Amino acid sequence: MSAHFDLNDLFAFRAVAELGNFRKAAESVHISQPAFSRRIDKLEQALGVRLLERSTRRVSLTVVGRDFDRQLRQILDALDTTLLGIRGVAATRMGEVTIAAVPSAVNYFLSSVIARYHERYPRVRVKIIDESANAVLLAVARGEADFGLNFVGSQEGDVEFKPLVEEHFVAACRRDHPLAKKRQVRWAELAQYDYIAADKVSGNRLLLDQALAGMAEQPHSLYETRHGTTMIGLVEAGLGVAVVPSMAMPAKDHPLLASVPLVDPVVKRMVGLIKRRSTVLTPAAQEFYNLCAAMQTGKPRRRTRAAAAAA
Repeated sequence: MSAHFDLNDLFAFRAVAELGNFRKAAESVHISQPAFSRRIDKLEQALGVRLLERSTRRVSLTVVGRDFDRQLRQILDALDTTLLGIRGVAATRMGEVTIAAVPSAVNYFLSSVIARYHERYPRVRVKIIDESANAVLLAVARGEADFGLNFVGSQEGDVEFKPLVEEHFVAACRRDHPLAKKRQVRWAELAQYDYIAADKVSGNRLLLDQALAGMAEQPHSLYETRHGTTMIGLVEAGLGVAVVPSMAMPAKDHPLLASVPLVDPVVKRMVGLIKRRSTVLTPAAQEFYNLCAAMQTGKPRRRTRAAAAAA
């Protein structure tokens, strides 16, 4: 039998097998839906079997399609591994890796990791889903991202959590603020000043509320915002003080902003890599994952003023 199809047709089939929707699958391989349908028709005609059952709302695999998908995944992964391992070919390899991450982890980890990864695989496209902690967890759980960087997920049974760095929450204020002169600040002291808080959908807000539960004197917010960059911007504008993860702060030589350790209580969070336990990463994604994991023992880069983060 002469099989008149190519790798693009196989990639199209894998996309629709995973996403269960022609429109989403076509978008994932960056072609129009009619062109995508032609690829699937071509593959089925070449093989002489029906691989998909189509309905108005969803696409499902036939029995033959499920078996073909299982074997195809193994073949493509083996091919991917081979290409990544061949010097010269690796530098011209094309593909995509999707990472979901809370924005503070993007600034703290990913920029330097992406630079290193790009040197090795300059034609691999890196897509970053920079969202809240809950959205990052959901993106990984749904398979929308290969893996994630998050401080949420260690309690999820179907999510593997690899710790990377433990960080403290600090008080963020302007250098001309009274708190900036202190070596440390008690939580109760924040109640004396205009306070900028994360809103209730923030993963950091939930973590802080749990840590401070039962504390008699707590700061009450005058302003609330969802994004850490906005929160730090309000602090920089002199509108109040805020509590943020230490990695969300710009470099210590920032001309306007200062961070002061918080005590009574000391609140920490653990940032780590998350991925579904049932997921076997593609070789391209595994390489990126390994580079991120190496940051656990490496020294964090010094962050510039422009790298002010969002938690």
